[in-house]
Amino acid sequence: MKKEEVKIIASNRKARHEYFIEDTIEAGIVLKGTEVKSIRLGRINVKESYATVENGEVFIHNMHISPYEQGNIYNVDPLRKRKLLLHKREIRRLQAAIMQKGYTLVPLTVYIKNGLVKVELAIAKGKKLYDKREAIAKRDAERRMRQHASAKY
Repeated sequence: MKKEEVKIIASNRKARHEYFIEDTIEAGIVLKGTEVKSIRLGRINVKESYATVENGEVFIHNMHISPYEQGNIYNVDPLRKRKLLLHKREIRRLQAAIMQKGYTLVPLTVYIKNGLVKVELAIAKGKKLYDKREAIAKRDAERRMRQHASAKY
């Protein structure tokens, strides 16, 4: 058995703050030309990106892949929508999930697994402002408790 090698290229840390993550799924990305070389160099941004289901296919929007510097004519639009590779039953499951009120598809991480570029897609529900405040307050309370416990000798 061969060990799977995973190298995380980009992560969307803001997504875990902005959304409740319900479920995650791994998908491949259809890339053109020099985009893979640019991704390997880490020139990718997934902060503002989201995914949609259109005509039974899943597309990721606003994922910025910077043009490859040695790439000349083969560079493509850095913000173009890219198709995600999923099985039909997975697409149907995602479509059913996002038809519910308040759910969306958000990319969490982009990584290279066994030489292939993959994206971890999350079915997420947007947090309200009070939910974010609650999470921040809980984190601060835990931090204070740890500091207080370590201050005692």
